[in-house]
Amino acid sequence: MSTPAVGKTVSERSATPAGTRPTRVRWKMFVLLLGVVALNYIDRGSVSVALPLITEDLGLSKETTGFVLSAFFWTYALMQIPSGWLADRFGARRMVSGACVGWGVAQGLTAASTGAGSLLGYRLLLGAVEAPVMPAGGKLNAQWLPAKERGRGAVLLDGGAPLGAALGGIIISALIAWTGSWRLSFVIAGILTIAVGLYAGWYIRNTPAEHPAVNADERTYIESAHAEEDAAGPADERGGLRPYLRYRSFWAMCLGWMGFNGVFYGLLTWGPLYLAETKGFDIKTIGWSTLVIFGAGFVGELIGGWLSDRWKASGAGANKVMRTLMGVAGAAVVAGLLGVVLVPDAITAVVLLSVVLFFLRWAGLYWSLPSILAGRANAGIVGGAMNLSGNIAGIATPIAVGFIVGGTGSYTWALLYFVGAGVLFTVSSLVLDYSKRLAA
Repeated sequence: MSTPAVGKTVSERSATPAGTRPTRVRWKMFVLLLGVVALNYIDRGSVSVALPLITEDLGLSKETTGFVLSAFFWTYALMQIPSGWLADRFGARRMVSGACVGWGVAQGLTAASTGAGSLLGYRLLLGAVEAPVMPAGGKLNAQWLPAKERGRGAVLLDGGAPLGAALGGIIISALIAWTGSWRLSFVIAGILTIAVGLYAGWYIRNTPAEHPAVNADERTYIESAHAEEDAAGPADERGGLRPYLRYRSFWAMCLGWMGFNGVFYGLLTWGPLYLAETKGFDIKTIGWSTLVIFGAGFVGELIGGWLSDRWKASGAGANKVMRTLMGVAGAAVVAGLLGVVLVPDAITAVVLLSVVLFFLRWAGLYWSLPSILAGRANAGIVGGAMNLSGNIAGIATPIAVGFIVGGTGSYTWALLYFVGAGVLFTVSSLVLDYSKRLAA
């Protein structure tokens, strides 16, 4: 199959010979986004993986460590709604590429940390420049995919989180072992991230009509699906965030994502130190355990997306599909976390945490909600609001766990904190209406 030349106009590309097969550029682009988000989580989670070395090198207390782990989320959360607005206003392509290059620079600079203050400052910078990626990805989900494919698109986008967390443990621990320094490993990770950001800027386009490799059949397939979607709901016009604040489903989406992140970010930030201090794992064992636990989350996320789209394609309603999947996921997460509290064996804890992550990551389907609830025009800013809510949990959880562990000398109440977050995710997911677009 020939690829249209760069620079052809839309009308020229519309002249694709009859009978040609549609290109699949949309899926290539979402695989690229999977890689970008995976790098995002490798970089943001690298401090957690190297934490046993960093705390010793810089002399950090448990309470100070909690604030350092939380600092990333302060600026990351603060920039979510502005990032979503920018993605709606200027397009997702610039936001994805610019953010990726920016956080590569911030990751490399983290290697220069000399104490808690400088480490905290570099984490604040990393959070600010990473912020646009997920709202921009939600925007691309709305612009590039028909409604029946957005479940798979959402989990490809969000699947980079557990994939990055899984690979990050192995990659960062291997880099530390190879270089003999956590600082050099951060520099190498930053350089790789900058290269990927430049490539993303070259390949990604804001809409199918702008991409030189999209043929007329793929473009028509996507645009026809969007036209049908627009005809069935309110007008798809940019209206900002305020109109959505009056809807129950908007707040259920935000609270559900907050509960999900309370569990995920808690395990991402404190999980490696929990395994080191309660199970006696060394840095190498932490890397492999992280691979197993978060790798299970990646597999679970892809399966959740596949189940959602296949079930909907069979004719099942959106509410039946999503409420069932989210309800099952929530129950499994809560039960698995309670099991970790009750069973002290190290191998059993890793197995149970793997089960928790497998089902927890079904929540990646939430990244189809901005386009479902707000349409293509406002998907960026609504996705930013959702991620802002989630990252409030990112701010609170590392600090809360730091004080819980520092005050009690145990991780038991921290795990029960995660159970409460799992309950919030489950209840919110069950009251959300997934079936209609909200009027702006």
